[in-house]
Amino acid sequence: MFNLQEITYKVIAGLFKLLGLIPRKTAFKLGNFIGRILFLFDKKHRKIALNNLTRSFGREKGSYEIKALARSVFKNFSQILFEIGWSFRLNSKDFNKHFCINGLSNFKAAFEKGKGVLFLTAHIGNWELLPVIGAMTGRNINIVFRPLDFLPLDTIFINTRTRFGAKLIPARHSMRKILSSLKKGEGVVILLDQNVDWYEGVFVDFFGARACTNKGLALLALKTEAPVIPVFLVREGLGFKAKFCREVPLIKTEDKTKDIEANTQQYNRVIESIIRQYPDQWFWVHQRWKTKPYCQWPRKI
Repeated sequence: MFNLQEITYKVIAGLFKLLGLIPRKTAFKLGNFIGRILFLFDKKHRKIALNNLTRSFGREKGSYEIKALARSVFKNFSQILFEIGWSFRLNSKDFNKHFCINGLSNFKAAFEKGKGVLFLTAHIGNWELLPVIGAMTGRNINIVFRPLDFLPLDTIFINTRTRFGAKLIPARHSMRKILSSLKKGEGVVILLDQNVDWYEGVFVDFFGARACTNKGLALLALKTEAPVIPVFLVREGLGFKAKFCREVPLIKTEDKTKDIEANTQQYNRVIESIIRQYPDQWFWVHQRWKTKPYCQWPRKI
């Protein structure tokens, strides 16, 4: 009996493997070309990207610059597809040829505290290859993720993320597993740059507008006092650079509500800072400001 999901998985995995066989320089050119095509025909996400970029850079850049930047965003996304295929045949002995690490002293200092480490990251560069950096450091790394609705593709991403030793923690009901990982002195990676519903987050500034941001990282930091270290994997030419930034200082007073907001605001500032350095590499097609502040207080009828 045919298993449609299994067949679909094999077909998609095969396509990724084919992409991975293309030489890197050729793949880079193809990725740019496909990105341009997507920008022309994907009207929905083009509009989202242009709106987001205008909201964020409208006072700094003209419409021509913003359109060019949006086009580059689509190119970046296309590169990710080729790079995932390329990672299928990537060996650990080749890591140093393609990846470099900045700020390793920040990484080591955080683990020396003995409380585990909370890694703050975002959908920038090629975040899917962050497990490679975990393998290069020799530390046990856990990644909090949201499973995809499309099972065959979700299985491919799970295999890609765990191939080099990273462990995955599904975002739903993740608190116990995260606390357990930190207690064992491991690292936990949390992406914090996506919109959430009002009951999951707090509204803090992001590019000059209030964005509903998941409060989970702040809650974890306040509860465990594990250091929060920002890490981002950005593309430089045909290679990648991991940036481990300085620890984000914990704000802890007797007002838990204000502490959650203050710490989450700090995290947003860090993410905004890296995006400003690499604006073409962030996932601008996401509706980051979708949840509106007034939704936090349901009206009584």
